Amino acid sequence: MHRYDPARQRLALGLAGLAGLVDATGFVVAGGYFTSFMSGNTTRMGVELAARPVLAFAPLGLIACFLAGVIAGAIIGRRFRGQRKRVLLGLVAALLGAGAGLLAAGWPVPFLALSAAAMGLANNVFARDGEVTVGVTYMTGALVRLGQGIAARLAGEHLVSARGYGLLWSALALGAAAGGSLSLLSPLWAAGAAFGAALIVWGFALRIEVSPRPLKD
Repeated sequence: MHRYDPARQRLALGLAGLAGLVDATGFVVAGGYFTSFMSGNTTRMGVELAARPVLAFAPLGLIACFLAGVIAGAIIGRRFRGQRKRVLLGLVAALLGAGAGLLAAGWPVPFLALSAAAMGLANNVFARDGEVTVGVTYMTGALVRLGQGIAARLAGEHLVSARGYGLLWSALALGAAAGGSLSLLSPLWAAGAAFGAALIVWGFALRIEVSPRPLKD
């Protein structure tokens, strides 16, 4: 996070909030599975393989969709260097919009598949030399960085590399709270809100990438 300029840091926070919103909505629709948190799905898959093997196909399918999104996002990101953020986030918005439409039509499974693929794509937005620099849908690493920063402070030091990760975690948590609250009213409202939020994030990325000022990618 600390390597990026303030505009890109805000984009990362917005994208983390979107991930929380999408994940909470998917969690409600799927009855306890995730559309962006693949560690949770992997744990659920392992437990269900031992207890009820047939149910393991649900988290496995979501993992496969997420992985497909990551692969596609990495390929597209290589193709559109310098425009990666706007292109990928445009696709994320398109997938979430299509998913919301399918959910409205009464097809929750395709909605979940598209949401997971969208979150896989989203993890390529912040990448350099083919490697993710800021994970926006998983926060274990962010919490580790936050904890290391707190420990450094307690030791009277300042760990620059830990800067911003507490905010990143908070953004995902707030997004998840919003998604959970909206899903209690209607999962379709939450899915529509995710689509709207994705459009806003895409617009912000477009503004960043067409800025006349040369900014770090």
